[in-house]
Amino acid sequence: MEAGWGRGRFARGSMAGVVGALAVSAALAAPGVVFAEPVDSPVDSPASSVGSQTPNGPSPVRTPRLGEVLNGFVVGALDEGSPASRLDSFRALTARDPFYGEPPLTGAERPGTVLKVKPVDVMFLGYEPGRIDAYKLMYVTTGLDGVTPEISTGIVMIPVDGTPASAKKVVSYQQANDSVGAYCHPSTQWTGGNPLDGSAWSALGPLALMFGKGYAVVISDVGNDGDPDPHAVFAGKYAGHAQLDAVRAALSTPSTGLSAHAPISLFGIAGGGVGAGFAAESQARYAPELNVRSTVLEGMVVNQRNFMRTADGSIGSGFAFATLLGLEPKYPEMRIDEKLNPVGRAIADAYRTQCQTPAYFTMPFVPLETLFAGGRSPADIPEFQPVYDDNLLGAESPKSKVLITSCAKDDSPMSLVPAKDSLDLAERYRAGGADVTYAPSDCSMVRMLTDLYGWGTDLFGMQTIDWIEQSFTE
Repeated sequence: MEAGWGRGRFARGSMAGVVGALAVSAALAAPGVVFAEPVDSPVDSPASSVGSQTPNGPSPVRTPRLGEVLNGFVVGALDEGSPASRLDSFRALTARDPFYGEPPLTGAERPGTVLKVKPVDVMFLGYEPGRIDAYKLMYVTTGLDGVTPEISTGIVMIPVDGTPASAKKVVSYQQANDSVGAYCHPSTQWTGGNPLDGSAWSALGPLALMFGKGYAVVISDVGNDGDPDPHAVFAGKYAGHAQLDAVRAALSTPSTGLSAHAPISLFGIAGGGVGAGFAAESQARYAPELNVRSTVLEGMVVNQRNFMRTADGSIGSGFAFATLLGLEPKYPEMRIDEKLNPVGRAIADAYRTQCQTPAYFTMPFVPLETLFAGGRSPADIPEFQPVYDDNLLGAESPKSKVLITSCAKDDSPMSLVPAKDSLDLAERYRAGGADVTYAPSDCSMVRMLTDLYGWGTDLFGMQTIDWIEQSFTE
């Protein structure tokens, strides 16, 4: 009886923890509807549209109700799930999965070629929800040039809800993954590892909404999650290739059952938004066979030089510094260590092996010039300028519809990306012929204090899911 009661208590506690995590991720906006409408001064408006209209008017961007986040599918999946065994939980937190061992490449592999597939159980906070089929993938992608073969891993999660996998829509979701270290990325996060990372917590609400609509979700690790070398998560062209090739791999893997012709939406937020932007820009020439209907870009870094200037000395100083370290693997000419002072080198050595939480939160309000020899700002270092230029979004216009959502004004400690950068990107895409909806959010401190749920929901991109559904049906 004692042991059985203990298991029951653990089960209830585990499910309560997952439900609580979902509720926290969602309950960080009083329910309401915000429409993206054209106005004369888009930056001064809480929501505006740049060049996109539906037959019935502007595309809506709507804050979901909490009951929509904790929807029938999510509640059923949690109810049918169970706590992982203590051994499985321990292994997920501490063991190194041999799945990440790389086979040699011949150099002739096509992008999206599947190298390994492994069925896995989704696990978060020691709980394994039911009704989700999941697979770790290892596949071939390409470097910055779009030609040189490289290896990445990722995960695909498919809600089991009565709709066959072959009929499912697919969201290629790049969450707010800013980690440079190994075993920090989605295929680890969603199989029980790295449970405290903010990237996974911020994805709980969006994933709940996506699963509630029956979408299969594909997430790239942007590199091999088990690679001990620093990960190039901020190298936009590489991240874009890895995202598109993850979809190719997921659709071509027989065990997933997904259709090669499935409607696809690309979704990227924060660190993931950089790759999603480049994926959208390059998709028509890099992966033209993919049926990409839409792209959501939420709170992404459009101009890394501007991001450095804005985030430097702010609450996000650690993330700005990590951005440099997440560029260098693909741009070794940056030679960052040579430009750092001893304190900067010590921090860089630590950051290169760490996950974003809690590591990158350890330098709030630290001026980055204090880490560089000669007191130079990384925004102004000459050798970094070509790298910033190579990672500037907007050189090409996507062929898919695009929704850009970010802070409307620079009026919050969380406003690390200049609001004007997102508006400028929308205008560049529109000038190139793209169908763009620009719907910035009110990120102000006033809203945070008076409407925490809506403020947090918008930061996580949860208000965009109805727009994605509309893009699939048009």
